[in-house]
Amino acid sequence: MNMLRSRSTSASSSSLSRPGSTFPAGSGSSPGIGAPAPGSRLARLRAQTPKPGQASFFFYEAHFKSDAVKVLPGEYYVDDEDLLIMTTLGSCIAACLWDRNARVGGMNHFMLPDGVGDSGRYGSFAMEMLINELMKRGASRSGLEAKVFGGGAVISGMSTLNVGERNTTFVLDYLKTERITVVSKDVLDIYPRKVCFLPASGKAMVKRLAPASTDALVAQDRVAVERAVSSSSGGGSVDLF
Repeated sequence: MNMLRSRSTSASSSSLSRPGSTFPAGSGSSPGIGAPAPGSRLARLRAQTPKPGQASFFFYEAHFKSDAVKVLPGEYYVDDEDLLIMTTLGSCIAACLWDRNARVGGMNHFMLPDGVGDSGRYGSFAMEMLINELMKRGASRSGLEAKVFGGGAVISGMSTLNVGERNTTFVLDYLKTERITVVSKDVLDIYPRKVCFLPASGKAMVKRLAPASTDALVAQDRVAVERAVSSSSGGGSVDLF
């Protein structure tokens, strides 16, 4: 397996690795073994009561030697410390927003542009939750910049619904309307992606995963496709686009 050395990323760029390559050896995101030390940041994070939609799966990432939080579909996370915010994407989108003056940032993970109810699985509500939480933490809307990832067409034979493309179009249009500058993006194509984001520095790293090892993501994307189909055929109750 070919290995690519990670390069340091500036606040206005992202590090990308090629399909089938990996993060540096040992950089898996499996939780560390054992309970966190009492009084440690990881113990403090785990003891918090999460807000609605806030990610709460905290663990120790061994390679980066850092506390980390995994953002699942429908969740977001905001912080001003450089713990790792991580997620894995198929057709879903993760928007990473950062305010360079307040040095606070966050990530969301949504499955569809729009839908019924207030759910972080839908882009419009996911973006609202993320921006509102950033502003509560001292960010200003005018100072935000974005990095956008995901929207891959990872399910063969599902190209007619274009879920990844629609998600990508939605988020880029949303950010343009809100006048939030997109400083970097890695979207579309056929690859699932693993994303790491450091919210205090605005740095990001992306790994494009091999399409052959995406069973969990394919299952997740099939849920998104099924929701898109049921919404579009539900008697006109939902207009996705």
